[in-house]
Amino acid sequence: MTDITTDFSRFYDRACQRKGGESAMLARLPKVSSVSQLEQLEDQDVLATITRCIFRAGFVWRIIEAKWPGFEEAFKGFVPLYWQQVPPEVLEELSKDERIVRNQQKINTVPANARMIVEVSEEYGSFGQFLAQWPSSRQAELLHYLKKNGSRLGGVTPQYVLRELGWDSFIMSNDVVTALTNYKLIDASPTSQKGLKQAQSAFNHWHEQTQLPYSHLSRILSYSVGD
Repeated sequence: MTDITTDFSRFYDRACQRKGGESAMLARLPKVSSVSQLEQLEDQDVLATITRCIFRAGFVWRIIEAKWPGFEEAFKGFVPLYWQQVPPEVLEELSKDERIVRNQQKINTVPANARMIVEVSEEYGSFGQFLAQWPSSRQAELLHYLKKNGSRLGGVTPQYVLRELGWDSFIMSNDVVTALTNYKLIDASPTSQKGLKQAQSAFNHWHEQTQLPYSHLSRILSYSVGD
């Protein structure tokens, strides 16, 4: 493994060159929610985001986005208290509903993820408050929690969930993995606990070095890859 003190400036400079200068590159960076914004997240919005990311996984994203208003109607606003104990026949009917993508396995994730959200909310007040108190320096542990307690929340799916909810997260996209691998900062599968912990160590170091949000570090790292 390469020394984890790899200077982030090499990635930053490369990203600026590839994206037409510093101003153009910075304009592309994702927004990060404040603690108070995370605390105000509604649980139904969390379940909707989780479901959208699960349905997009392995599918054409633009199709899911185009059909999303139909998903909102079919799933009645994604209220976790309802979906955690929804009757099986409702799920069966959804598998015939043309407003959504009729994938029964993915439809079945909604009650399981609703139960996770309700259980977390009972302890923390809301899922948003739970996220607000979880530091980005421990993202690998949060991903493990989501995988263990949710449904189909492995791989990069929960990383996109966190990013879309505004939680400050890195994403192990192909470009990010390529950059980390090229500099020998990870030597394990990027979806394994070992690989995630190695990536976490690199991002923790760069955050301390630059004070940039983890989501910005992740995006800049992805921009640094290529000719």
